[in-house]
Amino acid sequence: MFGLRLDTWNTSFSFPSALVNFTTMGQITIVGLGPGDPGDVSRAAWDALTSAPEVWVRTARHPTLAGLPEAITVHSFDEVYETEADFANVYNAIAERVLTLGERPEGVVYAVPGHPLVAERAVALIQAGAAERGLAVRVIAGLSFIEPTLTALGVDALPGLQIVDGIDVGAAHHPSFHADLPALVAQVYSPAVASQVKLTLMNQYPDEHPVQLVHGAGTPEEQVEALALYEIDRSPRIAHLTSLYVPPLARRSSFEALQEIIAHLRAPEGCPWDRKQTHQTLRRHLLEEAHETLHALDLEDVDKMREEFGDLLLQIVLHAQIAIDEGEFTMQDVIAELNAKLIRRHPHVFGDVVVDSADAVVTTWEAVKAAERQARNELPADTGLLASVPPGLPALAQAELYQKRAAKVGFDWPDVSGPRAKVSEEIAEIEAEADEEARGREVGDLLFAVVNWARWLKVDPETVLREANMRFAGRFRQVELGAAAQGRDLHAMTLAELDALWDEAKRLERER
Repeated sequence: MFGLRLDTWNTSFSFPSALVNFTTMGQITIVGLGPGDPGDVSRAAWDALTSAPEVWVRTARHPTLAGLPEAITVHSFDEVYETEADFANVYNAIAERVLTLGERPEGVVYAVPGHPLVAERAVALIQAGAAERGLAVRVIAGLSFIEPTLTALGVDALPGLQIVDGIDVGAAHHPSFHADLPALVAQVYSPAVASQVKLTLMNQYPDEHPVQLVHGAGTPEEQVEALALYEIDRSPRIAHLTSLYVPPLARRSSFEALQEIIAHLRAPEGCPWDRKQTHQTLRRHLLEEAHETLHALDLEDVDKMREEFGDLLLQIVLHAQIAIDEGEFTMQDVIAELNAKLIRRHPHVFGDVVVDSADAVVTTWEAVKAAERQARNELPADTGLLASVPPGLPALAQAELYQKRAAKVGFDWPDVSGPRAKVSEEIAEIEAEADEEARGREVGDLLFAVVNWARWLKVDPETVLREANMRFAGRFRQVELGAAAQGRDLHAMTLAELDALWDEAKRLERER
């Protein structure tokens, strides 16, 4: 199932009685076999292996075993890989069998590649199970794959090397580590795993990011292969002793680096302007950056989007640092609460709820939000359908949300002819109203009716009005340029002349 057809090594020899000194009762001894060269086996591990009546190994497919004395009786768990459905079941099955063997009077010696506490999930299960059963566990260290891998690469671990499991990385959608520090991805044992790892890493690293595959670190077959990230699953050398080294990105780009910069700016030796800011003084900056971000979206300018997203993120991180300085909360509190909320409000993704449309997702979202408020006993005084619509929203967006909420309970026109007729009715009421104040209310009703009509036409009124504003501004600028080209003053031109320039501006817009 995992592409590893391993033959079980189970040879039995009579053992000289003079060498048998393994007499522990109900003990599990877990031995690290090192990375693969028999010469790397520690003295303590060698003594444990050669003094036991038998040794159980996670897999016989490990070079160290070939260098052990032939007199050792070795059993492997290779067949478990063939009979279990996934790796979780494999680890559970191995752990359970080792625990059962450990309950024997003679106990058990269980040997694993590398170090028992590096990339050996079954060992953690064994330790937990032994504690429950009252079994003693002795762990004998071994040289892990990490040391020979660093030697092969010629790099130091201390600049913050991050060590992760290739299976976990491949199962994720975004790397769990940040890109300002190097990472070592273990157990990239097949092209399939390499492909999954690649796709996850490419959510953070460029396709061409230089990486290195390390094959058989610490064995005579050791090899380092340099290639681009997108190529890793094409390597013909990938095998069960392959790891991936991912160097950091050239530019500081992690969220942690951003937090460090902002914290530095707010520190006593930082920036006087940043130090004096409060949540209240930054309000207008947050609003300005939000509007500039919307403008970049309206322009569909990718470069400007990237810049404005950064400026908007700056405001969030700066507010969070102010909260840290004031002892209110941390950025981790913000992110943890957001993560929990996203998972909680998407039970159709992270749970067992089934939805069949985007509208059903919204309904589920609102139901979860209502349950959250009730659980916190934080129901507002006004618990109506419209109570949770933010009062600070732009007027068009707020009107649209009010109408959508009311429509959920059936308070809506039966078809699009209703809101269209309502617009005509409101126009007539404006024309019939003589009182200036009352006429203002009627204009408000007209705008509300237009938003309703737009909703029925599946048009976002806020977006289309912003786009109309942009078109008007662009065309009017062309009118100004056209007048300047004629040497004319706008104030001195007739309406007909201005209209001609306007029509020319529209023509130029259509030709672009």
